[in-house]
Amino acid sequence: MGLWQRITRIFRASTGAALDKMENPELVLQQTIRDMRDRVPELNNSVAQVMATERLLSRQKENLEKQVVELDSKIKASVKMNRDDIATAYIGQLQQAQMDLERTNIQHDNAQSASKQALKARDNYVINMKKRTAEAMQLISASKQARLQEQLAQTMETFNIGDDASTFNEMREKIDRRVAAAEAKLQLGSSSVDAQMQDIEREAMDIQLQDKLLEYKAQMGLLGAGSPTAGKQISAGTADVSNEEVLEQAILNETNETN
Repeated sequence: MGLWQRITRIFRASTGAALDKMENPELVLQQTIRDMRDRVPELNNSVAQVMATERLLSRQKENLEKQVVELDSKIKASVKMNRDDIATAYIGQLQQAQMDLERTNIQHDNAQSASKQALKARDNYVINMKKRTAEAMQLISASKQARLQEQLAQTMETFNIGDDASTFNEMREKIDRRVAAAEAKLQLGSSSVDAQMQDIEREAMDIQLQDKLLEYKAQMGLLGAGSPTAGKQISAGTADVSNEEVLEQAILNETNETN
């Protein structure tokens, strides 16, 4: 294969590939529909011309038939008047009119057949055009659907589910760590020395309130004789001492745990 043939083949292949990319099936089909519809007026004009020729020949046929009848009457009248010369002239005109009528009949028959064929061809074309138009519309709809599916496929390709899944997992781990840290801080706060001291102080305050209530009842004589009010006071003192010892022991335990 020569160099020029190879270059020509490469050029044709490149040009064909470029045209395939540029060619839009929807636009081509729409243009085809427009072209088919534009041909309908041209066909109507052609059919109209054929039908006009048929009607013209039909009128000529009628005129010639009338002329033949008139000439025949004139010939008969001339014969009755013994005007053979005039009758002979009319006979010549009659023969010419009959020849013209015969030729016109043939032309009229041909024109009538051509008119029927033209009408049939026009009707077949219109039917075929409607059928092709319906098929083209279906193809255009299918092409649009295919284009939408291609766009959806491209969108799905850009959406990488693996990357998003790893992002979700990473965010879940971070949130879990934050929740765990918050729970640990809450647990640490609830078990700290301050929290224990608050519990002890709350309990000591309850004991003091109970002792005050007993003192009021003793002063008002609401307690029976031999009521161990003093014993309660001693017990309250003992409770205070015990509470202080418990507080000191809690502080010492917290210090040992911290070390």
